[in-house]
Amino acid sequence: MRWRIFALVAFLCLAACGDDDSDFATRPDGKESSLAKSSSSSGQSSSSVTLATPCKTDIADTCEYGELVDARDGQTYKTVVVGAQTWMAENLNFETENSFCYNDSAEYCAKYGRFYTWAAAMTVCPSGWHLPTFEELETLLSAVGGQARAAEKLKASSGWDDDGNGTDAYSFTALSAGYRLVNGEYSVEGYYAYIWSSSERYSDTAYYLFMDYSNLYPWLSSSEKDLGLSVRCLKD
Repeated sequence: MRWRIFALVAFLCLAACGDDDSDFATRPDGKESSLAKSSSSSGQSSSSVTLATPCKTDIADTCEYGELVDARDGQTYKTVVVGAQTWMAENLNFETENSFCYNDSAEYCAKYGRFYTWAAAMTVCPSGWHLPTFEELETLLSAVGGQARAAEKLKASSGWDDDGNGTDAYSFTALSAGYRLVNGEYSVEGYYAYIWSSSERYSDTAYYLFMDYSNLYPWLSSSEKDLGLSVRCLKD
């Protein structure tokens, strides 16, 4: 219970650091999210989005995998196709300026990848890959059937605290890496995932994808660009 209270307080602090009036229904262009419209009724995406069939269960794995070798440092990442998109199936772990390991420990970088400020995240993806836009994250959530159950389907099947594991039905394997505060402190490892988008909200804030241990709807919210969040790169 103590950890739940702490995690909730930490998340509310993160939201307060940015734009507490931002929500999943508001796109960067100020228009209502098409996914928010569809998920409010049937939970299904619009016909323009390529729906992905769940490809991973306890007894079979038919996901379409690939491999990304980062020429800059030789690290190899698993990739996976979800609908019409090809994603890194792991968090990026390329060391650059304004990137960090949880608790400043290399073992956490090996486990979760690195955290990046938004400015660092904007240029850190390997050649041929990019930081996803707000709209491309909307597409991901639509492709797995809509907002209502996306978190459960995208989250890793292990590593989340308080029985928060997902089914990882598309082998996206979202990790409960937590985040790095502007003051250099680290928080909520095991409970929350935050993944940067390339879309700004205001000059000092940018959007990110949020998932939590309770399998609530994933959110596209915004906060300060100086926070350290995870990065998932999308193929060009």
